[in-house]
Amino acid sequence: MTAQDSATPLTSIAVSRADSPALPRGTVLAALGVVSFSLTFPATAWGLESFGPWSLVSLRIALSALIAGALLAGRRVPFPDRSHWPGLAIVAGGSLVGFPLLTTIALQTSTTSHAAVVIGLLPLATAALGAVRTRRRPSRAFWLASLAGAAVVAAFTVQQSGGALSTGDVYLFAALLVCAAAYVEGGRLAAVMPGWQVVGWALVLCLPLALAGAAVALAYEPWRLTAHGVTGLLWVAVGSNFFGLYVWYRGLAAIGVPKASQLQLTQPLLTLIWSVLLLGEHLSPAAPLAAAGVLVCIAVTQRARS
Repeated sequence: MTAQDSATPLTSIAVSRADSPALPRGTVLAALGVVSFSLTFPATAWGLESFGPWSLVSLRIALSALIAGALLAGRRVPFPDRSHWPGLAIVAGGSLVGFPLLTTIALQTSTTSHAAVVIGLLPLATAALGAVRTRRRPSRAFWLASLAGAAVVAAFTVQQSGGALSTGDVYLFAALLVCAAAYVEGGRLAAVMPGWQVVGWALVLCLPLALAGAAVALAYEPWRLTAHGVTGLLWVAVGSNFFGLYVWYRGLAAIGVPKASQLQLTQPLLTLIWSVLLLGEHLSPAAPLAAAGVLVCIAVTQRARS
């Protein structure tokens, strides 16, 4: 997310094994993916101790792209069809460049707990954009729950920002939209190729830009290597961008979207826990309440869509 840092609720993917008995191994893999994504924001906060936002994002993408490229080459995966590259560009621009960059900038002024609640709206945003993109008509309960979740997050951000949206909130909401659009497009591509290959080729597509960006950013942004900073960089690059996405998609294929999405409901709450344990943040009473409210709304949308 990573998400995915975040990050990644591809509820529009059709998985052929969704109705088969759940495999314990698939459940473990999907759960590992959720845990990896939940650590993205705390790891980003650590990374900012050593690097500027542009340097951190560029290095994050470059490292994960090199790993993805080596895996694709090692398994001799053929190049995607030419018609798939525009979609891969949307995935790359939204979830691998736009989302990390916007959330990293936001975390310079926002706490990870605050960001976790706002980005907790991502499953709803993805589902809503997916419905528009595929021209499906979800139930009225789905849309009511989606609007309720958006209202909870909007009220939380305004309350936390003293009556108005802060600059960090603007970046977070923008990250929400670009990532949701990328997930919808990734869901469409995952119907014609394995999901991990979608992410892998999107990362490879980013590599030239990431290397150039890292060279420029490191020359202009101050940087100082610390244990926290290096650990944070390695986690968002290897743990979130690569390992998290890899095990998440493997788990998704094993147990199906409906079961995996239930595991993902815990991601914002896990991020709140990490923000306390790893960063020493003090949660306001509104943060866990808002996160729980969003969780309930997502649960309702999952049931309504099914």
